[in-house]
Amino acid sequence: MTGGALAGLLVGVILVSLVIGGIAGFFITRAVVRKQLKNNPPINEAQIRAMYLSMGRKPSEADIKKTMNAVRRAK
Repeated sequence: MTGGALAGLLVGVILVSLVIGGIAGFFITRAVVRKQLKNNPPINEAQIRAMYLSMGRKPSEADIKKTMNAVRRAK
């Protein structure tokens, strides 16, 4: 192999490795974020209760459950 062919092969391997690493990193990160959101939802029942109270409503347990289910379905 000549010097130019070896350099071209090296650049090609580096580019392919970067693309494969980027794709793998994307899917791994997406899986981790989804797992964290499932285990730690961004809103909880206490926050929903506070939201209803700030709007001047006394929330029933059914209201809170209905809102939580709506948040879970929206994911």
